[in-house]
Amino acid sequence: MIRLPIGDVVEKAVDWMTVNWAGFFGAIKWILLWVVTRFEDLFTFIPFYVMILILAVLAWKLAGRGTAAFTVVGLWVVVSIGLWQETMETLALVVTSTMIALLIGIPLGIWMARSETANRVIRPILDFMQTMPAFVYLIPAVYFFDLGMVPGAVATVIFAMPPAVRLTNLGIRQVPGDVIEAARSFGCTGNQMLFKVQIPLAMPTILAGLNQTIMLALSMVVISSMIGAEGLGITVLQGITQLKVGEGFEGGLSVVILAMVLDRITQGFGRKDSKKLQAK
Repeated sequence: MIRLPIGDVVEKAVDWMTVNWAGFFGAIKWILLWVVTRFEDLFTFIPFYVMILILAVLAWKLAGRGTAAFTVVGLWVVVSIGLWQETMETLALVVTSTMIALLIGIPLGIWMARSETANRVIRPILDFMQTMPAFVYLIPAVYFFDLGMVPGAVATVIFAMPPAVRLTNLGIRQVPGDVIEAARSFGCTGNQMLFKVQIPLAMPTILAGLNQTIMLALSMVVISSMIGAEGLGITVLQGITQLKVGEGFEGGLSVVILAMVLDRITQGFGRKDSKKLQAK
């Protein structure tokens, strides 16, 4: 049987891009490193008790007193096992990756909702991004951006972006047709229809995409540590490679606590937005 040289073609393409697009990748690396570093400096500059208080108040306002209490207790556990610095480094990576994923994903989702051609073209790409093993993303990321936080952020964006695109597309498509017709009868332009009717009504679904993007970004923490990304992934990776069960468990527990806090806060924000829409 004839062997298709797909791997050879991909390798040559990556080599060509590495040489000829070095300036482009260098600029992206500088921008991402600057953003991640600024978030990391901010989160580590704020005293841990102030950061816990901020997150607890946010959880209380959006998700209730139970979530606020869990936030305080959970993050205090992270502090007590000495992994606060690593948790803030992970949070900086997650925030940066999520912001980029949303900045790219939401416009793509809107485009897919408004164009069947874009929907047919982009959907297989999203399938590819979601089903490709996450480890595969690390190879070209290291080629283009060397080791460190930047390739980890790039791999995380690729892995975590599809839910933002899909759920934005789904939310806009699920806006009731009678609402669309009513808006048109009142003379809404295309932009007014999008920003004043479709996006507000689709916001609960879009926020569900935000929630899933954050969860997927956190799931890449350990994988990204294999190419030099800082944070809790390093602790877990050291536990695996050095057979330190306790250290690995503490790192994993910290990831779980951070994930649950962010999950409950974003879910609460989505429910609050949905209640506002129902009230209107």
